[in-house]
Amino acid sequence: QVQLVESGGGLVQAGGSLRLSCTTSQSTFRLNAVNWHRQAPGKQRELVAGISSGNSTNYADSVKGRFTISRDNAKNTVYLQMNSLKPDDTAVYYCNATLIRGTARYYGYWGQGTQVTVSA
Repeated sequence: QVQLVESGGGLVQAGGSLRLSCTTSQSTFRLNAVNWHRQAPGKQRELVAGISSGNSTNYADSVKGRFTISRDNAKNTVYLQMNSLKPDDTAVYYCNATLIRGTARYYGYWGQGTQVTVSA
């Protein structure tokens, strides 16, 4: 069973940076469209950023100018570079992706989540 694997979360002071990574547990499954979501305690999950297979990107207004989503197809990895972090960015961050293997597409995969905590 293929899984999305996230990494890069942690504890950082306000104003600091973190880079999250998302890849697949089996390299034959390639990342296609990928989104990063986050969920803070007591709040609904929200879309943070997305990247298409053609590298088109979109961002939530709350992170524009601070976060950058990118992909390295050779490494089958999507990154979320988070700069100028604020305490309000504290949340569990989830990778969500469509996968491709050969000519088949697989929709709706989610990672296990990685905790990002920003201290004031």
